[in-house]
Amino acid sequence: MMSKSGTLRAGRASAGDGKVPPNAQIELSEEDRSKDAFFVQLADIAEAMIARHGKDFAMGTLVLTARFIAEDKPLTKPAVNHS
Repeated sequence: MMSKSGTLRAGRASAGDGKVPPNAQIELSEEDRSKDAFFVQLADIAEAMIARHGKDFAMGTLVLTARFIAEDKPLTKPAVNHS
């Protein structure tokens, strides 16, 4: 399970089965630390959306964003130049 601090906590394991013991911390790779940092940022944004507009808005926004990513649609509109 991923903790907010960026460490993985292993699940239960019986002695001698080759698994990491319970509550052991595993060092994350640079990529995993980067992904964890983005997840924390996303969680902060989601919490702010929930606080301001409710769970339905937050979930809808995140699902729509995921759909746009899956369909290779742009996530933002290009700036319009009126000159």
